Amino acid sequence: MEHSDFHIGLDFWCDKGRWRCTDVGTRTVVAIRIDQVTTTTVDASETTHDTLTYEQANAAGWFIGPPYAVAELVFGENDLEACSLERDEL
Repeated sequence: MEHSDFHIGLDFWCDKGRWRCTDVGTRTVVAIRIDQVTTTTVDASETTHDTLTYEQANAAGWFIGPPYAVAELVFGENDLEACSLERDEL
């Protein structure tokens, strides 16, 4: 994809993950991963990991922001060519 293809709120695919654009800079795009959310809970006796689906995370409000409850990732100019509006099934 080209930098000019991105806008806030656009859902796209990259590295077999679904992402949502949260900001567009001069030469970068910032996005959150929305196809799954991995959570970690730490208490005195154990650490547990859980993976939420898009539907579960969306219903729980994980994608409402900014600020977002999930980490934003910066895609640089060279990363954008690996992004697509269509899911890569390979």
